[in-house]
Amino acid sequence: MFPGRKIIILGCPGSGKSSFALRLREKIGLPLFHLDNVWWKPDRTHIPRDEFDRRLEALLTGDEWIIEGDYSRTWEFRIRACDTVVFLDYPEELCVRGITERVGQARPDIPWTEKDLDPELVDLVRRYRDEKRPALLGLLEKYPDKNCIVFHSRQEADKWLEGLL
Repeated sequence: MFPGRKIIILGCPGSGKSSFALRLREKIGLPLFHLDNVWWKPDRTHIPRDEFDRRLEALLTGDEWIIEGDYSRTWEFRIRACDTVVFLDYPEELCVRGITERVGQARPDIPWTEKDLDPELVDLVRRYRDEKRPALLGLLEKYPDKNCIVFHSRQEADKWLEGLL
């Protein structure tokens, strides 16, 4: 089963979007873009919103790609442009553990190493299921022509990745 040529990976912070995207790229060889690397600068400031939007629009004009990152403000824009949505719909505690375990780890998806657990990020994870998830599920229903793959556990995602190609 081949998932598509224009794939977005969505989910709560800490769900493992970046790790999943790296493994997917290894399997299917599409170019991978981490939205955190588009938005954030190494000094933990970010580019202006209009510049981010221009850069994202440029990425979406490509013929094939994997784009990972939640950035809910851009969900619909990216969903319209993709052929496949992967939603890592994982429990809150798994995501909290994910953001906790990555503290101190160098990562390819963000231009710095987090030294401490950010309380605002913990709060965002705690609110995601009630505040963000319903809107995302609504958008996925709005675009039934998209190949939508929802995983509820890392084991489900791992099994699916193992079955590719």
